[in-house]
This record gives sequence, C-alpha cells and structure tokens, in this order.
Amino acid sequence: MRTLAREDGLTVTELMISSMVLLTLMGSALQTFQSGVMINDSATQLADANQNLRAGVNQLIKDFMQAGRIIGPEGIPIPNGAGATAVSRPAPPNQTMTFNVATTTNLPDITTGFRLGPTVNGARTDIVTIMTVDAFMPTIETPQVGVADPNEGVLDPAGGFVTLPANSIWLIGDPLNDTPAMNVGDLVLFKNPRGMAIQTVTRKDSTRLYFDANDWFKFNQRNAAQGTVMQIKDTASTATPWIERTTLFRVMMITYYVDNVTTPTAPRLVRQVNNFVPQALAGVVEDIDLTYDLVDGVNNPADIPSLPYTDAVAGVTYNANQIRKANIHVGVRSEMISRPTEDYIRNHISTAVDVRSLASVDRYVGQ
Repeated sequence: MRTLAREDGLTVTELMISSMVLLTLMGSALQTFQSGVMINDSATQLADANQNLRAGVNQLIKDFMQAGRIIGPEGIPIPNGAGATAVSRPAPPNQTMTFNVATTTNLPDITTGFRLGPTVNGARTDIVTIMTVDAFMPTIETPQVGVADPNEGVLDPAGGFVTLPANSIWLIGDPLNDTPAMNVGDLVLFKNPRGMAIQTVTRKDSTRLYFDANDWFKFNQRNAAQGTVMQIKDTASTATPWIERTTLFRVMMITYYVDNVTTPTAPRLVRQVNNFVPQALAGVVEDIDLTYDLVDGVNNPADIPSLPYTDAVAGVTYNANQIRKANIHVGVRSEMISRPTEDYIRNHISTAVDVRSLASVDRYVGQ
C-alpha cells in the first residue's frame, strides 16, 4: 500500500485562528510598550518639575538664611526727611516700585511684597527683597592707618567717593577665590559707632569708587535731612570728618519675583541682585506665597503675609524688624504637557526657614 504526504498547508480556519492569536499578542505588546512610553514621559515631566522646584527654592532658602547678616534686625537707614525722594525698589518687568518708608526710616532686612507680583493662573504672586552683606568680599577700614594696606581706604570729606590702594580687591577682584571687583551698581554699607548708611557705586577708576547723585536707587541723596552718610560722620572735625573708624561692606539687595513677561507662556522665578540683570532660577512657576512668623515676646504672631501688620485684637502693630522665620510655598509645573494625562505635571513645596541673623531672642528680658 502506498502512503501519500499532504502538501495542501493550513486550512482557512487554522489561518484565521493563528492570525487572531498573533494580532492579540502584537496588540498586547504594543499596548505594553505604549504604557511604558507614557509612564516614562510622566516620570520625565515630574523630574523636570522637581528639578525646577529644587533649583528655585534652594537658592531662596539660602538667601533668607543670610538676611540681615552684619546689618542686624534694625535694618539700614535710607534718605528721608526734608529734601529726600523715594528710594526705588527692583520689581517685575513692566512694574515700577519704591520702598514704603511711610512708617519707618530704615530699609528692613526683609521687605515683604504680598501680592505685588504678576498674576499667574488667576492669582497674584508675592515678591520679597532681602538685604545681606557679601560674605566673600573683604571689608574696607577707614581712615587709612597702614602703608599700602589693600583693605584700608580714605573717605572723601563730602562722602562722594572712597580712595583705595591700587591692589585692593574692591578694585581688581580676586579671581582665585571667585570674588568679583566692585562695579557700577554695587551697594556699599558704611558702619561706625554713629550708625549706618548705604550708597550706590556710580563709577570707578584705578584708585576710587564714586557715589554720585542720581543713582538708580536714590541712595546717594547726601542732601537729605536724615539717613545718609552725612549723619554718621564726625562733623566736629571739619578737616578730618571721618576720623572715627568706619567699615565699608559690600551689601547685596536680592529680590525674588515671578517674570511672566520675558516668556509669557513659561513664567520664571527670578533672582535679581541690586539692579543688575535678573537671573531665571526656575520655571515654570505658577505660584509663590510667602508669610512670616514674628516675635515680640508676647503674642508672636505667625503666617503674616505683609508688614507692617496691625493686630486689631491685641492693638499691636508689628514691623519687618520682628521677622524671625519665613514660610515659603512655591508651585511649579513641567515644561511640556504629559501625554498620559494630557495636562502639565505639577508639584508644590512648602517649607520654613529661620533667618539666622534675626532669629536670636533675648530670653532673659524682664528677669
């Protein structure tokens, strides 16, 4: 008997079944791959948002911690009284601001700015201005005692300039220690037993820094009745009015705000030092809320958004000099829309920071 081998292949039914199985397997594989891609996309967007959040908040915390360094809780006197004009404050794009000295003649270490920033997602953002002394620039001592001491100088009797040795770091900087020289727009704090004053560098040459009138901030108003370098010099000695030891510091005015003008679709948290070019720290920022805890030894109010603040119940008015802690809330979103959610990935952080130079409280008052 002869055996025949079949060579007619698969039946139509078998082919359809095998095709369905293959398509099912391929569909599952593609769905798994798509899910993996979408999960990776969400993770990328979340990481992007977190990185933006950390970059901005970490620097803000560092600056809050240094607020009032060397200056002390009383702040810095600024020109006021007869002959004085308003002192300018750095502000978000398209806004003009001045410091409110209606209730004080001193510029606080921390100047609040409740809802003074631009509107983002229907809500006004906060700003803040922080004053601190540069920890890396050496001080200048006057009057000059040593011979060619790079850290000593001579003040103009009228307070219009300071003469320094040609090798002073204030003039040439210190690249090895990443300390830039003083430049036009830098701020100088003058401090001696008579008090403090602040002026703006308006020009410089090989031996001098000048403090001409009409600087951007309006700190150089030496004709104002109060709050200028004229009030801290020894007027009893007309020949050498700066005979008392006076120390000069580089002071930094640091302002934080949201910039939604430069890139309208991507608001950025901005850090501006003095009136120099702002530096974008984080984006996309949708929310920045700042409140402050105060200490008066009695009520110690917390989460105060704006100062001065009057407690109607206690009948007490508080000012920025009583700030001891800053409460920070920042919200950001991812740069791009996440495909799984068809929306941005958002993240928020809330933290608090003690202000080092302002946090010390006399526990023994009245004892």
